[in-house]
Amino acid sequence: MAHEIDFEIIGNEMQIAQIELDPGESVVAEAGSMMYVDNGIQLDTIFGDGSDKNASDGLLGKLVGAGKRMITGESLFMTMFTNQGNGKQKVAFAAPYPGKILPMDLSALGNKLVCQKDCFLCAAKGVSIGIELTRKLGAGFFGGEGFILQKLEGDGMAFVHAGGTVIARELQPGETLRVDTGCLVAFTQGVTYDIQMVKGIKTALFGGEGLFYATLTGPGMVWIQSLPIDRLANRILQAAPAHRDESSPLGGLGSLLQGDR
Repeated sequence: MAHEIDFEIIGNEMQIAQIELDPGESVVAEAGSMMYVDNGIQLDTIFGDGSDKNASDGLLGKLVGAGKRMITGESLFMTMFTNQGNGKQKVAFAAPYPGKILPMDLSALGNKLVCQKDCFLCAAKGVSIGIELTRKLGAGFFGGEGFILQKLEGDGMAFVHAGGTVIARELQPGETLRVDTGCLVAFTQGVTYDIQMVKGIKTALFGGEGLFYATLTGPGMVWIQSLPIDRLANRILQAAPAHRDESSPLGGLGSLLQGDR
């Protein structure tokens, strides 16, 4: 069973997840996501996710767990924060970009949540962070998130981050929702996930919405974000000044002729 942790979400646009740990309790997080810790909290770098799911396999099990995390694009190591003091201690984790931190009670979500591979922030010790293979080849090749999604399993609290405004939709049995692949944050295990191509050549090529979208069919919960990190990064690049090659004899005129402006 996962540790029972208390928490508070602080802020609006750039949120913080402040976790309060009783003596002996622990929380695991991605390396580099910590904002601050109280003096009584000890930090340890660990393989895997600290869930002890592969503890019976010893070092090999830990390496397998860490390898799965690498496949999803995460770091080989995670950091465990343990309260070694006598009273309650706090540790806080910061959102990586503007958006919302979503507290997910896995015990109320069927003990499993499938999410994009880069949205996990932290979780109570005992929660397993692994990989989820999509059942459809189309979802793997064209889904924008690769063939592998991330899954969080257990009965504790997990925290995921999404960009911009977040909408939660509850899908009824057989109800289907079409979502931009980058806007999909997470869904519960009862939801089936696939990728479909946009119908119509003109819409696909000139509609500006990409060639593919995700189809999600209920029953279950779906979380959608308005600002995927890729969309934010593209907008920043578009707004950045064009690179000028001052060493060129033509200077700015050379850049203009080359199509840089």
